[in-house]
Amino acid sequence: MDVYEAVDSRRAVRAFSDEPVPIEMLERVLSAAARAPSSGNLQPWHVYVVTGDPLAELKRRATARALAGDPGDEREYPMYPADLSSPYLDRFSAAAAQRYATLGIERDDPERPRKIATLNAGAFGAPVVLFCYLDRAMGPGQWGDAGMYLQTVMLLLRAEGLHTCPQVMWTMFRNTVTRTVGADDGLALFCGVAVGFEKEGATHLRTERADMAETVSFIGV
Repeated sequence: MDVYEAVDSRRAVRAFSDEPVPIEMLERVLSAAARAPSSGNLQPWHVYVVTGDPLAELKRRATARALAGDPGDEREYPMYPADLSSPYLDRFSAAAAQRYATLGIERDDPERPRKIATLNAGAFGAPVVLFCYLDRAMGPGQWGDAGMYLQTVMLLLRAEGLHTCPQVMWTMFRNTVTRTVGADDGLALFCGVAVGFEKEGATHLRTERADMAETVSFIGV
């Protein structure tokens, strides 16, 4: 699979099979992803790879919190700006409508937040979740570096025939995650990434992207 195919076929999968992911495959991907760029070569990320019994217990605890209607731990950073405007709000709303429809959750369902949190807490059945942390001393530049690193990881996983789903939702249950992985207080949870093989027969969701003319300007051409 070449890089164009990996980029084109990467999508957030929300239905994984329970087929185990070989540890050798994860080691190969994470070793190669270390070549991702970072300003000053700080490599500010620290990833915990959770699978097996520890992941099952984490899912159990997070799901119990979600089912109980737990609003989650205090956020350390906002997922989105408080006042999204067009065109960002339009893109967000369109993608959310597609996602809810695929998951079989009505947009006006009063139980929607709890149902979504519960599905996320189970990592959509993924047998592996990568939890990416950054040192709290890091700033916006290093958070950007972490995004480039995680995209590199996801594309390499795609090249291995795997799928992923980045999940910022895990920050809602960051204390539960941190107890599981043993991260020290100096690290902040950025997100989780569910990893696995897509479940056979799963409904595909491919959200639309803005036309290039909306997001790219050529100067001097």
